[in-house]
Amino acid sequence: MEKEEIYEKLNNVFRDIFDDESIVVKPETTSKDIEDWDSLEHINLIVAIENEFGMKFNMNEVTTMKNVGEMVDIIISRIG
Repeated sequence: MEKEEIYEKLNNVFRDIFDDESIVVKPETTSKDIEDWDSLEHINLIVAIENEFGMKFNMNEVTTMKNVGEMVDIIISRIG
């Protein structure tokens, strides 16, 4: 799967979780960039992304990823 496909899928997940069709995630996107992205929504987001890509993040990954770009790198490493 190419990075563009991953970002396209992530855009759909983010739009669904945050109920905002205008969201376009980029590598540098963080929780500060999306108004409703709080700790509870972060959990919902992680679960939705895991379901979308058929993989699981480990706790260390969830707590240390700084932006969407790092999330994409982890997804690529998992789904190869």
